[in-house]
Amino acid sequence: MALIIGLTGSIASGKSTVSLMFDDLNIPVIDADKISREVVKPGESAYHEIVKAFGTEILRDDQTIDRKELGAIVFANETKRKTLNHIVHPAVRERMLYYRDSLVEDGEKCVVLDIPLLFESKLTHLVDKTIVVYVDEKTQLQRLMERDGFSENEALQRMNAQIPVKEKAALADAVINNNGTKYESFQQLEKILKIWDVL
Repeated sequence: MALIIGLTGSIASGKSTVSLMFDDLNIPVIDADKISREVVKPGESAYHEIVKAFGTEILRDDQTIDRKELGAIVFANETKRKTLNHIVHPAVRERMLYYRDSLVEDGEKCVVLDIPLLFESKLTHLVDKTIVVYVDEKTQLQRLMERDGFSENEALQRMNAQIPVKEKAALADAVINNNGTKYESFQQLEKILKIWDVL
Protein backbone atom coordinates (compact mmCIF):
# COMPACT_ATOMS: atom_id res chain seq x y z
CA MET A 1 0.00 0.00 0.00
CA ALA A 2 1.52 3.32 -1.07
CA LEU A 3 1.70 6.18 1.41
CA ILE A 4 0.37 9.42 -0.11
CA ILE A 5 1.83 12.51 1.55
CA GLY A 6 0.33 15.98 1.15
CA LEU A 7 3.04 18.64 1.28
CA THR A 8 1.94 22.20 1.92
CA GLY A 9 3.00 25.47 3.47
CA SER A 10 2.25 29.09 2.85
CA ILE A 11 3.57 31.42 0.19
CA ALA A 12 7.36 31.92 0.63
CA SER A 13 7.60 29.36 3.45
CA GLY A 14 10.17 27.32 1.50
CA LYS A 15 7.85 24.50 0.45
CA SER A 16 9.54 24.26 -2.97
CA THR A 17 12.90 23.75 -1.27
CA VAL A 18 11.49 20.86 0.77
CA SER A 19 9.74 19.50 -2.34
CA LEU A 20 13.15 19.18 -4.05
CA MET A 21 14.45 17.19 -1.05
CA PHE A 22 12.01 14.40 -1.92
CA ASP A 23 13.71 14.21 -5.34
CA ASP A 24 17.02 13.62 -3.54
CA LEU A 25 15.33 10.73 -1.71
CA ASN A 26 13.90 9.32 -5.00
CA ILE A 27 10.33 9.91 -3.89
CA PRO A 28 8.12 11.21 -6.73
CA VAL A 29 6.44 14.57 -6.26
CA ILE A 30 3.33 15.69 -8.13
CA ASP A 31 3.40 19.49 -8.11
CA ALA A 32 -0.03 21.21 -8.19
CA ASP A 33 1.54 24.51 -9.32
CA LYS A 34 3.16 22.87 -12.35
CA ILE A 35 -0.12 21.14 -13.18
CA SER A 36 -2.02 24.43 -12.80
CA ARG A 37 0.23 25.80 -15.56
CA GLU A 38 -0.41 22.72 -17.73
CA VAL A 39 -4.20 22.92 -17.50
CA VAL A 40 -4.39 26.57 -18.60
CA LYS A 41 -2.40 26.14 -21.80
CA PRO A 42 -4.17 27.02 -25.05
CA GLY A 43 -6.37 24.12 -26.14
CA GLU A 44 -7.13 22.91 -22.60
CA SER A 45 -10.76 23.23 -21.48
CA ALA A 46 -9.81 25.33 -18.40
CA TYR A 47 -8.05 27.80 -20.74
CA HIS A 48 -11.25 28.37 -22.73
CA GLU A 49 -13.30 28.81 -19.54
CA ILE A 50 -10.83 31.38 -18.16
CA VAL A 51 -10.84 33.41 -21.38
CA LYS A 52 -14.64 33.29 -21.38
CA ALA A 53 -14.79 34.50 -17.76
CA PHE A 54 -12.02 37.13 -17.84
CA GLY A 55 -11.90 38.29 -21.47
CA THR A 56 -9.11 38.34 -24.05
CA GLU A 57 -7.29 41.23 -22.34
CA ILE A 58 -5.60 38.68 -20.05
CA LEU A 59 -3.93 37.07 -23.08
CA ARG A 60 -0.41 37.74 -24.32
CA ASP A 61 0.31 38.24 -28.04
CA ASP A 62 1.00 34.50 -28.38
CA GLN A 63 -2.50 33.79 -26.94
CA THR A 64 -1.15 32.29 -23.70
CA ILE A 65 -2.59 33.58 -20.42
CA ASP A 66 -0.62 36.40 -18.80
CA ARG A 67 -0.42 34.97 -15.27
CA LYS A 68 0.80 38.23 -13.76
CA GLU A 69 -2.08 40.18 -15.30
CA LEU A 70 -4.60 37.57 -14.16
CA GLY A 71 -3.00 37.45 -10.71
CA ALA A 72 -3.35 41.21 -10.28
CA ILE A 73 -7.06 40.94 -11.11
CA VAL A 74 -7.90 38.01 -8.82
CA PHE A 75 -5.83 39.04 -5.79
CA ALA A 76 -7.64 42.38 -5.72
CA ASN A 77 -11.12 40.85 -6.08
CA GLU A 78 -12.39 37.98 -3.93
CA THR A 79 -15.27 37.09 -6.29
CA LYS A 80 -12.99 36.91 -9.32
CA ARG A 81 -10.50 34.79 -7.37
CA LYS A 82 -13.28 32.35 -6.53
CA THR A 83 -14.33 32.26 -10.20
CA LEU A 84 -10.77 31.41 -11.25
CA ASN A 85 -10.35 28.76 -8.54
CA HIS A 86 -13.68 27.22 -9.53
CA ILE A 87 -12.31 26.71 -13.06
CA VAL A 88 -8.72 25.72 -12.32
CA HIS A 89 -8.97 23.58 -9.16
CA PRO A 90 -11.15 20.75 -10.55
CA ALA A 91 -8.91 20.46 -13.63
CA VAL A 92 -5.77 20.33 -11.46
CA ARG A 93 -7.34 17.81 -9.08
CA GLU A 94 -8.33 15.48 -11.90
CA ARG A 95 -4.83 15.50 -13.41
CA MET A 96 -3.11 15.10 -10.04
CA LEU A 97 -5.17 12.01 -9.27
CA TYR A 98 -4.38 10.58 -12.68
CA TYR A 99 -0.62 11.03 -12.06
CA ARG A 100 -0.92 9.73 -8.48
CA ASP A 101 -2.78 6.58 -9.51
CA SER A 102 -0.29 5.91 -12.35
CA LEU A 103 2.66 6.10 -9.93
CA VAL A 104 0.93 3.84 -7.39
CA GLU A 105 0.18 1.32 -10.16
CA ASP A 106 3.87 1.46 -11.14
CA GLY A 107 4.70 0.25 -7.62
CA GLU A 108 5.87 3.46 -5.90
CA LYS A 109 5.62 3.01 -2.14
CA CYS A 110 5.38 6.73 -1.44
CA VAL A 111 4.01 9.61 -3.57
CA VAL A 112 3.98 13.27 -2.58
CA LEU A 113 1.24 15.67 -3.65
CA ASP A 114 2.68 19.18 -3.39
CA ILE A 115 -0.46 21.32 -2.93
CA PRO A 116 -0.11 24.95 -1.75
CA LEU A 117 -3.83 25.22 -0.87
CA LEU A 118 -4.19 21.71 0.59
CA PHE A 119 -6.21 22.90 3.60
CA GLU A 120 -7.93 25.89 1.95
CA SER A 121 -9.26 23.67 -0.85
CA LYS A 122 -10.17 20.88 1.61
CA LEU A 123 -8.09 18.28 -0.25
CA THR A 124 -6.72 16.36 2.75
CA HIS A 125 -8.97 13.40 1.78
CA LEU A 126 -6.63 12.84 -1.21
CA VAL A 127 -3.67 12.04 1.07
CA ASP A 128 -2.81 9.79 4.02
CA LYS A 129 -0.47 12.18 5.87
CA THR A 130 0.23 15.91 5.75
CA ILE A 131 3.48 17.85 6.17
CA VAL A 132 3.46 21.63 6.62
CA VAL A 133 6.58 23.67 5.89
CA TYR A 134 6.57 26.41 8.52
CA VAL A 135 8.28 29.79 8.86
CA ASP A 136 7.36 32.68 11.13
CA GLU A 137 5.32 35.44 9.49
CA LYS A 138 8.08 38.06 9.66
CA THR A 139 10.45 35.77 7.72
CA GLN A 140 7.66 34.87 5.29
CA LEU A 141 6.91 38.55 4.55
CA GLN A 142 10.60 39.38 4.08
CA ARG A 143 11.22 36.39 1.78
CA LEU A 144 8.15 37.15 -0.31
CA MET A 145 9.12 40.80 -0.81
CA GLU A 146 12.70 39.84 -1.73
CA ARG A 147 11.74 36.91 -3.95
CA ASP A 148 8.95 38.52 -5.98
CA GLY A 149 9.81 42.21 -5.67
CA PHE A 150 6.45 42.92 -3.99
CA SER A 151 5.73 45.96 -1.85
CA GLU A 152 4.82 45.13 1.75
CA ASN A 153 1.15 45.72 0.89
CA GLU A 154 1.23 43.39 -2.15
CA ALA A 155 3.01 40.71 -0.13
CA LEU A 156 0.50 40.97 2.73
CA GLN A 157 -2.38 40.75 0.23
CA ARG A 158 -1.04 37.40 -0.99
CA MET A 159 -0.30 36.13 2.52
CA ASN A 160 -3.82 37.06 3.69
CA ALA A 161 -5.37 35.11 0.81
CA GLN A 162 -4.23 31.89 2.55
CA ILE A 163 -4.84 30.32 5.94
CA PRO A 164 -2.05 31.59 8.28
CA VAL A 165 0.86 29.13 8.35
CA LYS A 166 0.47 28.76 12.17
CA GLU A 167 -3.05 27.40 11.66
CA LYS A 168 -1.85 25.02 8.94
CA ALA A 169 0.88 23.73 11.25
CA ALA A 170 -1.78 22.94 13.87
CA LEU A 171 -3.73 20.89 11.29
CA ALA A 172 -0.73 18.89 9.99
CA ASP A 173 0.49 15.40 10.87
CA ALA A 174 4.07 16.72 10.80
CA VAL A 175 5.74 20.13 10.62
CA ILE A 176 9.12 21.11 9.18
CA ASN A 177 10.41 24.30 10.77
CA ASN A 178 12.12 26.06 7.87
CA ASN A 179 13.42 29.10 9.79
CA GLY A 180 16.89 27.54 9.93
CA THR A 181 19.24 26.09 7.30
CA LYS A 182 18.33 23.79 4.41
CA TYR A 183 20.28 21.01 6.11
CA GLU A 184 18.23 21.39 9.30
CA SER A 185 15.03 21.15 7.25
CA PHE A 186 16.35 18.05 5.46
CA GLN A 187 17.15 16.38 8.80
CA GLN A 188 13.59 17.05 9.98
CA LEU A 189 12.18 15.57 6.76
CA GLU A 190 14.33 12.43 7.07
CA LYS A 191 13.19 11.94 10.65
CA ILE A 192 9.50 12.23 9.68
CA LEU A 193 9.88 9.78 6.79
CA LYS A 194 11.68 7.25 9.03
CA ILE A 195 8.87 7.45 11.59
CA TRP A 196 6.35 6.90 8.78
CA ASP A 197 8.40 3.93 7.56
CA VAL A 198 9.12 5.42 4.13
CA LEU A 199 12.91 5.43 4.45
